[in-house]
Amino acid sequence: MTKLPPDENHDKESRARLDALLATAVDGIVIIDKMGLIQVYSPACEKLFGYSADEVVGRNVKMLMPAPYRQEHDGYIEHYRETREKRIIGIGREVVGQRKDGTTFPMYLSVGEGTFNGDSMFVGIIHDITQRRYQEHALREREARLSSILETVPDAIVIIDEVGLIESFSPAAERLFGYAFADVLGKNVKLLMPSPYRESHDSHMERYRKTGEKHIIGIGRIVVGQRRDGTTFPMELAVGEISVGQRRLFTGFIRDITERQGTERRLQELQSELLHVSRLSAMGQMASALAHELNQPLSAIMNYAKAARRTIDGIDDPQVERARELIDKAGAQTSRAGQIIRRLREFIEKGKSNQAFENLNRVVEEAIALALVGVAETNVKVTVDLEAGLPQVLIDKIQIQQVALNLIRNSIEAMQGGALRDLTISTRRENDEYALVSVRDTGAGLAPEVAANLFQPFMTTKEQGMGIGLSICRSIIEAHGGELWATPNEDAGVTFSFRIPVTDREEVDENG
Repeated sequence: MTKLPPDENHDKESRARLDALLATAVDGIVIIDKMGLIQVYSPACEKLFGYSADEVVGRNVKMLMPAPYRQEHDGYIEHYRETREKRIIGIGREVVGQRKDGTTFPMYLSVGEGTFNGDSMFVGIIHDITQRRYQEHALREREARLSSILETVPDAIVIIDEVGLIESFSPAAERLFGYAFADVLGKNVKLLMPSPYRESHDSHMERYRKTGEKHIIGIGRIVVGQRRDGTTFPMELAVGEISVGQRRLFTGFIRDITERQGTERRLQELQSELLHVSRLSAMGQMASALAHELNQPLSAIMNYAKAARRTIDGIDDPQVERARELIDKAGAQTSRAGQIIRRLREFIEKGKSNQAFENLNRVVEEAIALALVGVAETNVKVTVDLEAGLPQVLIDKIQIQQVALNLIRNSIEAMQGGALRDLTISTRRENDEYALVSVRDTGAGLAPEVAANLFQPFMTTKEQGMGIGLSICRSIIEAHGGELWATPNEDAGVTFSFRIPVTDREEVDENG
């Protein structure tokens, strides 16, 4: 091996170090002279731009730039040579590069100036930021989607840090509490709470930080919120915990249930009203049935009393006279009992209901809501098919809801223990004269002996039933000028249907 002079050894060593640096550098490195001609072009640049070093060394660096940078570059170089005014040298910035195939990509360019043999040279370090731009774009899209969700989601969303300071406050939260985001940012979330929650909140947070014992996190519950104006409202609060780096954040999802509680109160009132009417109807039906059943034995007693009176009429004896007097009194009381029963039946039969024109679909919907309270665990699949555009009907709303409620409840009970539990409730117009309501189940169906007497008083298949529910239902529907009947389904179960006549308002007004 020939030993080089000291200077040559130094130059060769420096060149080897430079080649190693260029070969291993992840970022592209381009060195140009004062005229902008490429002198050094690293392997990373070959991958980045698609040109080999042989294709670019000695050529103007502007070939790596798209318009308008390509047309402007020589002017920048000349301006710098004349004025020494720096626009990018010593300053990194994002620009655009152009590959051999004409495609462009974003890059971060850092330019430094040096000298070689007394002439200026410029070193450019090029970092491809395509992936970063993609990530930034994806992040902006995620932020836009999140912002859109926060803008449109009806529930309020509040995010706090581990000491309870508010970091995010959705538009729904602004509307719900009356605060703007800027008003609550960085403030303790307890300002959204009335006493005594406000005073105890910080201690709850501190206890959770120390013990990890959860009181509300991961568990939804109903609490009370306080608006900016000091008014309070019931709300359903669900809190979740998330980790962001080394930080813990808590996200609260808040739903105003003021309207829901009002609806629940209305349902409870309606249910109480239905129960009251149901009891009155049951009492009336029982009284009517008892009157009918007692009238026959009372008539028999009267006949026996008259026969006994005729038997002793020809006997002249003081004791017989006393018996005759007692028989007359018994006959008088029997007659009086019969009159009471007749008056009771007349009172029941002549009793008028509180009828008005109603939207039948709405009446049925309310009955469905009442009937389904507390039956979620029965796993009944409910299908509601209400025909639009039904005319209003002249009905006693409470009584018709009582009928629908009773039929729906009966159907649900009939399906207990069955594998198939499908309940279909429907309404439709029938022959322009009637509105029809049907309740179809997939229960065990009806035995022939039961079906024959289904609507008779005191007929029941329930162990603790009195057997007057369906009888009352039929009486109510018949009092409305309609019909109630049951039809076995071909596959399984029974369909109970009732029709109510459609009455013209003008006809009602004319008849007074």
